[in-house]
Amino acid sequence: MKPRISVITLGVADLDRAVAFYRDGLGLKTDGIVGTEFEHGAVAFFDLQAGLRLALWPRASLARDAGLAAGPPSTT
Repeated sequence: MKPRISVITLGVADLDRAVAFYRDGLGLKTDGIVGTEFEHGAVAFFDLQAGLRLALWPRASLARDAGLAAGPPSTT
């Protein structure tokens, strides 16, 4: 089996603003934010190309899943 990347995940401070940027600013296709019925499940997926998706998660949700405190955002 040949290894490949199928999902790129980014943690964002404001999921609504990030979705608007990638959807409206960059024109990427999305079904919007899904998983809001779960406490830490909100996420948005964007199709980048065949077999590759971008996933945007709230930073706090990623930190919680990793068992870490959500520190300040990186400046880079």
